[in-house]
Amino acid sequence: MKILLVGSGGREHALAWKIAASPLTSRLVMAPGNPGMAGLGELRAVKATDVPALVDLAREIAADLVVIGPEVTVEAGLADALNQAAIPCFGPVAQAGQLESSKAFTKAFTDRHGLPTSAYAVCENADQAKAALAGFQPPYVIKADGLAAGKGVVIAEDLATAHAAIDDALGGRFGAAGARVVIEEFLQGEIGSLFALCDGKDSMVFGQAQDHKRAYDGELGPNTGGMGTYSPAPVFTAELIEQTRVRLAERAFAGIAAEGAPYKGVLFVELMATADGPKLVEFNVRFGDPECQVLMLRLESDLVPYLLACANGTLAALPEPKWRDEAAICVVLAADGYPDSPLGGSIIRGAERDFGEHVVVFHAGTSRDPDGTLRAAGGRVLNVCARGATLREARDRAYAAIDRIDWPGGFHRTDIGWRALGAP
Repeated sequence: MKILLVGSGGREHALAWKIAASPLTSRLVMAPGNPGMAGLGELRAVKATDVPALVDLAREIAADLVVIGPEVTVEAGLADALNQAAIPCFGPVAQAGQLESSKAFTKAFTDRHGLPTSAYAVCENADQAKAALAGFQPPYVIKADGLAAGKGVVIAEDLATAHAAIDDALGGRFGAAGARVVIEEFLQGEIGSLFALCDGKDSMVFGQAQDHKRAYDGELGPNTGGMGTYSPAPVFTAELIEQTRVRLAERAFAGIAAEGAPYKGVLFVELMATADGPKLVEFNVRFGDPECQVLMLRLESDLVPYLLACANGTLAALPEPKWRDEAAICVVLAADGYPDSPLGGSIIRGAERDFGEHVVVFHAGTSRDPDGTLRAAGGRVLNVCARGATLREARDRAYAAIDRIDWPGGFHRTDIGWRALGAP
């Protein structure tokens, strides 16, 4: 099979790593890709949002399948264009992509289709938003409506911080993504990430993980796109998985199909496990980042048949995926200043050495000089991932690898996995 993978981050590197290992893959082209992905196939300098150029590239290589990595590509309408060109695509159309690209849309969607979630208010100006806070108890959850790369969420402990977050979002910090804000009830419980595949009709659960959103140890600092993750997560009991599948994933797939946009791809259900069962925190219309990285390390089955089945409507013919009886962890190495003002250009040494069969380093935001020097070129720069018989073994392997990477310009959390293991 000839496969085009769209995207350039750590999630896409992990997908490329798994796709390249499939015996079904005869040619893998990645657009635009990153330096770490170069050894897995061909890189093409096409932006992830340049829909006409991506369709042309798919035609040029006679792609049997196009795999959409990032949410911005879904929002840009690549799946819609590929459907018109009769090219199989793993990834939802833009209408279904509103489940991520608009939090206001998703909240109204949960009302229409009976999905359990938090109380909320959608506000289009600062005065309205500040007045709406009276209907909520602290801490206040303030979210930019649109796509903000995981950084459009503030959990404010007091009214002054909430007011500042509202002014920040509506004042243009996130551009068009902040044209509206959503204020939400703060949910008590433990967070989790569940993934489900759908081919427009049939669906199946496709792994679980737990993420760490705050920038610093002890769940302190600003929210980020994710500083690390691990799988499996103890919060995901068999009962919670089944409740999430029935109450959230399947209702979402049925609801979006009823609204004229059958879902083809993966749905990321971020949930809070509360005393009343799982409640939706938010949907993402792609694999999580960095959740995807640990899923790919644990996935024993060939990934490609599942991607193709979602595109072709044949998911029901496949068995449930097989997972390694091992734990996996991902620790994000981020540039100093992340998430607000990451510093680019610093030199990274030692990231591409052989750390052994149980450790994989995925590139998330790097560039390479003509002489081969590797540099930071993003906020989240490297994903150091490891497997182990236990989560503790996996974590020890990941942090041992990090100790061998020479990058003074970055930082990382030292407590990934603490909910399962306690303090490091």
